[in-house]
Amino acid sequence: MMLNEILGIKYSIIQGAMANIATAQFAADVSNAGALGVVGTGAWNPDQTRAAILECRTLTNQPFAVNVMLMNPHSDAIMDVICELKPKMVTTGAGNPGKYIERLKANGILVCPIVPTVALAKRMEQAGADMLIVEGTEAGGHVGELTTLALVPQVVDAVHIPVIAAGGIADGRGFNAAISLGSIGVQVGTCLLVAEECPVHINYKQAIIESKDTDTVVTGRSVSAPVRIKKNAMSQKYIKLEKEGADREELEKLTLGSLRKAVFEGDMENGSVMMGQIAGMVKDIKPLKTIFEEMMMDAHLQLLVLQSKLEGRN
Repeated sequence: MMLNEILGIKYSIIQGAMANIATAQFAADVSNAGALGVVGTGAWNPDQTRAAILECRTLTNQPFAVNVMLMNPHSDAIMDVICELKPKMVTTGAGNPGKYIERLKANGILVCPIVPTVALAKRMEQAGADMLIVEGTEAGGHVGELTTLALVPQVVDAVHIPVIAAGGIADGRGFNAAISLGSIGVQVGTCLLVAEECPVHINYKQAIIESKDTDTVVTGRSVSAPVRIKKNAMSQKYIKLEKEGADREELEKLTLGSLRKAVFEGDMENGSVMMGQIAGMVKDIKPLKTIFEEMMMDAHLQLLVLQSKLEGRN
C-alpha cells in the first residue's frame, strides 16, 4: 500500500518540517495541493503549538502532520496538545519518541520518526512506530552520514513497517528511485522552498534557483551537529572555526539567529541557508500544485521510458 492510500491524500509525498518555514499556513497549502503538509513546532511552546494546529485546521480539510523536535524542553506538553487535537500524523526528530508512542497511537495518531541509520530504524520499530522517514545526507538542514541510495534499501530490509524516503528527491526520477528502493512515498523539502506559497524571503528562493550541484556544504560534523547549508560567508567562517578546534558552544554563538536571517531577512551571506544537494535541479518558482503535479507526471513518464528500455524498445 502506498503512502497516499494510508493517509487518504492524493500524492505519496510529505512536506519536510523545515524550521521557521513549516508554518500552519504553509502546511495547509501543501495539504490543499494534494501532499501531506507538516506543521513544524521547532522550539515552540504548547500554546504556540495549539494555535498552529487549530489555524491549520481552519485552512484545510485535508490531513496534515505535526513535527516535534524532541530536544525541545516543552516536548511533553506539546505531545499533550497533540494528543488532544489529534492531527493525522506526528513526525519526530532530534530524540527518541518512544515514551510518547503508545499514547499517540491510542489517540489514533500515526507515529513516524525520522531516522538516519538502520540501528535507529530498528529501535523505532521495536518502540511501536507506524512508519519511518529515512533521510539521507543529501538533504538540507540536519543530516546524518549515509546517502539515501545506500540507506533506504538497508532500512527496508531491516524493518517490517513502511518506509518513506527523504534526501535528494526533487522530480519524478527521484520519486521512482525511492519507490524502487522499497519506500512507499517520499519526503521533500528543498524543491518546495521555491513554491509561490513558501514563506521564505525571495532572496532565499533565488539562491536555490541559482545554485549549482556543489554549492552546499555540511557544517558541524566535528561537534556531532551536522547541518547542510549553502556555501557562503557564514559557512566559511564556521568551517574555519571548526578546523581551529572551536567547541560546540562557540560554534553555536556564530549560528545564533542565522536561520531567521536567511528565511526572513534574506541575508544569503550571513544567514544559515539550509538547502539540499538537489538545489541545482530546482530552476523555477511555481505553485505547490504545479510542483506536485509535475513530479508525478514525470514519474509516470519515466516509468514508461524505463519499461521501454528494459524491453529493448529504446
